Amino acid sequence: MTPTRRRILRAGVVALATPALPRFANAAPEFEWRLGHTAPESFPLHKHLVEAAAEIAEKSEGRIQLIVRPDSQLGGQLGLVQQVRGGNLEMTPVTGQSLSGILGPMFVQSVGFAFAGYEQLWPALDGDLGKAMRAQIQERLGMVAMTRCWDFGFRQITTRTKPVTVAADLAGLKIRVPIDPDRTALFQAMKATPVGMNLQDLIPALRSHAVDAQDGILPLVLAAQLYAEQSYCSITNHSWEGQWICVNARAWQILPDKLKNIVAISIDKAALLQRSDSATAEADARNILTKIGMTFNSVDPTSFRSMLRSAGYYDKVRQRVGDGLWGALEKYVGRLA
Repeated sequence: MTPTRRRILRAGVVALATPALPRFANAAPEFEWRLGHTAPESFPLHKHLVEAAAEIAEKSEGRIQLIVRPDSQLGGQLGLVQQVRGGNLEMTPVTGQSLSGILGPMFVQSVGFAFAGYEQLWPALDGDLGKAMRAQIQERLGMVAMTRCWDFGFRQITTRTKPVTVAADLAGLKIRVPIDPDRTALFQAMKATPVGMNLQDLIPALRSHAVDAQDGILPLVLAAQLYAEQSYCSITNHSWEGQWICVNARAWQILPDKLKNIVAISIDKAALLQRSDSATAEADARNILTKIGMTFNSVDPTSFRSMLRSAGYYDKVRQRVGDGLWGALEKYVGRLA
């Protein structure tokens, strides 16, 4: 059977049975909301959303019930966003990539070599940058984003014959990237040769030397057994992805303030727990890959930023995201453009 990204990440994870929500004396809840997402039931995203739903029901004494539907039961990512915007669905987690596809400025959270690591990322997204992003989501997309963004992870570069230490090491490197114009543009700006392909085609491409490198999150490197074809992993943190939990603006508006607080606090608490799980999964993956024999090296982003600046990459991105969001980004990471 051909592997897919979802099937590979699902391997080895114990399926989570959705717990029953608390029962209360009152009959039907005043507000019955549905949250649809695309992750499998076994993923931490679903686990923590279900826990948040139980907490919301308990703290509201049954006044609001959040029904969580995983695994694309209610539609794919873009379809879920359309349903929330149109009011047919109350909530959904939305990736930055999906948001930027319909609202270009949301690409700001995934700018190449912007964040050196989580020590810059979380203060920015929990601070002024995230606040500015959430304002645009509400004003231009008709959705209210919860305060805390959920973590999907930084992408790293794995290679076959030598590590990537400075930007010049990428020149001419045949590297697999997802079929994504933004990722392709990033590596083209650094004079690499990006090849867009689906995950199921990656291992055959590595074996045939159609590509000699790839970019991805560490848990995926482990789960997909890419270590069999790749010897080095350079911690570049060259791009990050996360998910904003978005609510239909009208549904949010009619919710009493007390219930708004319960929902917001419970969802944001779950986000922090999910971030912790994500950090643990990344650390565990690195430890296992090191024991297997993969060599890791850390990377100073200076030369990469310099090359991207010279290529005009940051100027183009600044035009796309606008001066307001760009200024908020540089407040946390320093000058880019």
